[in-house]
Amino acid sequence: MTIKRFLYALIFCIAFYGRAFASPPEKIVSLAPNVTEVLYALGLGDRIVAVTNFSDYPPEARLKPKIGGIINPSIEDILTIKPDVVVMDAGLNPDGLEGRLEKLGIKVIVFRAERIAQLPQAIRKLGVALDVREKADKVAQRIQTGIRRIKSNAEKSSLYLHGRKAVFIIWPDPLIVAGPGTPISDAINLLGWRNIASDAKTSYPRYSLEDIIIRSPYVILIGTGHADMMETSKRLLKRLSILDAVKKGRVYYVSDALYRLGPRTVHGIQELARYLNGECKTRKEN
Repeated sequence: MTIKRFLYALIFCIAFYGRAFASPPEKIVSLAPNVTEVLYALGLGDRIVAVTNFSDYPPEARLKPKIGGIINPSIEDILTIKPDVVVMDAGLNPDGLEGRLEKLGIKVIVFRAERIAQLPQAIRKLGVALDVREKADKVAQRIQTGIRRIKSNAEKSSLYLHGRKAVFIIWPDPLIVAGPGTPISDAINLLGWRNIASDAKTSYPRYSLEDIIIRSPYVILIGTGHADMMETSKRLLKRLSILDAVKKGRVYYVSDALYRLGPRTVHGIQELARYLNGECKTRKEN
């Protein structure tokens, strides 16, 4: 690389992140659960000094000091900690938070990945910003390889592009489903299935029972982002008992791995593939 090109690249990096570190940051605050997972995957777990309330993976993250929720983190607590940098998520943390923190003299990096295809590059950019480029490249490459392998295996399946439909329920009451532009919908499409809510106007639309019944998904997927989801979904499934998916036991409770774009995303897609391919039995309700 010529000196001229190197200088252009350096200027781009500084402009992109809006800041440069004289030395790697030692005190990092994470403002989203997926960001916390990425930071651990990059080998920076020991530098995390605080996380939000729902940062519960890996298990070590539960022991970190908490600074509030994703939507309403405590600015006062962050100021007290005096971090070298705060890492937030563009799609999860509220608009305006980055500006508020920067006005208080806090350096901020924004992790920008809202679709599965955007994840590897977002990890690489974060690695550059936090001076762990080599580790970030390895994590990103592992994710890309995993996704390619899953897609290749799916294309060999007799079910690929068979036109079968699925719905992914985020919450039963009010009924919220995963719509277009979400990692969940991306994963369903990647596996050759159709998300019945792919034509919704929002990413996580409120849906009606009538919509689900009319579109009659072959499989019903229910996210277990909350501990009591199996109990709270019972009433919904009774109201959907007219569907073959319920009658024939094609209802599956899925882990939260796909909720968080990060190192576990590949595992989340693999889990989804097992359910959609009928390799897992319906989890029995207590």
